[in-house]
Amino acid sequence: MKKYDLVITDLERKIREGQYRSGQKLPSVRSAAASYECSISTILRAYGELENKHAIYSIPQSGYYVVEQPGEGQAVSSSETIDFSSASPDLNVFPYLDFQHCLNKAIDTYKYHLFTYGETQGLASLRQTLVSHLANDQVFTGAERIFITSGVQQALGILAKMPFPNGNRTVLVEQPSYDIYLRYLETEGIPVCGIPRSADGIDLGRLEELFRTGGIKFFYTMSRYQNPLGTSYRPEERKAIAALAGKYNVYVVEDDYMADLGFSQRFEPIAAFDRTGHVIYLKSFSKIIFPGLSLGAAVLPGPLPAVFQAYKSYMDTSLLSQAALDVYIKNGMYERHKHKIRELYAARMMAFNEALKRYNEAGLIAAPQITSGIYIPLLLPQTVNLEQLLKRLEQRSIRVVSGKGFYLSDYLEREKFLKISISRARPGQIDAGVKAIVQEVAAGGWW
Repeated sequence: MKKYDLVITDLERKIREGQYRSGQKLPSVRSAAASYECSISTILRAYGELENKHAIYSIPQSGYYVVEQPGEGQAVSSSETIDFSSASPDLNVFPYLDFQHCLNKAIDTYKYHLFTYGETQGLASLRQTLVSHLANDQVFTGAERIFITSGVQQALGILAKMPFPNGNRTVLVEQPSYDIYLRYLETEGIPVCGIPRSADGIDLGRLEELFRTGGIKFFYTMSRYQNPLGTSYRPEERKAIAALAGKYNVYVVEDDYMADLGFSQRFEPIAAFDRTGHVIYLKSFSKIIFPGLSLGAAVLPGPLPAVFQAYKSYMDTSLLSQAALDVYIKNGMYERHKHKIRELYAARMMAFNEALKRYNEAGLIAAPQITSGIYIPLLLPQTVNLEQLLKRLEQRSIRVVSGKGFYLSDYLEREKFLKISISRARPGQIDAGVKAIVQEVAAGGWW
């Protein structure tokens, strides 16, 4: 057995036996490497595998923590950790039994087909099912333009590296934006530049200038419930972005990974306004079902499917998972669970907003009014020392994420904020957590 397999087996045993409890921080990478007498890369690989299995999760600039197990943490006491950091779905509402049924049904339905290598583009029946599924979000396409990927991150990686018909090389990203993708672009040496996005939206004049003169290959954006801001573009902004893409021959990569968590039936994505074939639409299924499913869909316009397929080159997503998702959507289970989970998150978001209004009377913290999705940014006074604030909150068993890591390394136009996620915060914890955050920001004497 390889060393990293031994590490994984031992960590899984310790989690199973309760030596590492739900929510507990695992040893640092360096500490674990010393303990297991192996390299740091071995530990990173082991932690990464456990994260893929959804046994642990990572918090930027903090470390790795044990995922709460089903049935644990139902009764919340005041001494428990308040988690405003994790973006993983609430494990207590995972559709385990429904999806188990779909897995069994998929095996019965597809039988021997599941044991072949499958198609690079993805299971044909799932792609056909997604044609009508995406149409509900005003994304109209054919199965031949849909690719099933190993999560949205795989699609983003392929798009960053493959050539585009406009011949440009630079990727334009919102600032702040999805931290993992920013680090990927920088690590791979892909030309990248940023444009500010705030709770109030984006400067369309500045965007047009960059489209016109910046040699932009594509603009990566999250049109609704953006990570980390949690805000959505107004209808006029979405229409304008689609029009500018066509005017200047710049592609838009629309990452609509939170598509199912909103209540508005009138929220058409940027792709709905695309008249020139310049919008690539990406959708993830992890926020509704569970991250371990690792399935996403990419809708590619114009001549892009052939190039994308060449760069994808092989089938790398589980046919069984694809078949189970196909059954899950067709049977109406996906739609039912979507309503359940978005109502749950909306209630938590409302509780957070009400608590912030109650305790933030002095107005030290600014926050947009967000009612759906899972993210809300807390903008802080410039005098606040973010590192010290995080330490103080950690001492009070409150986990939050600094906004610092959601910018390109050399980007200077930064706001100081905390990224709050309500997906794993218990309703009974939210009030106490918000109160503590406001108290620590107001303390002032320890900046």
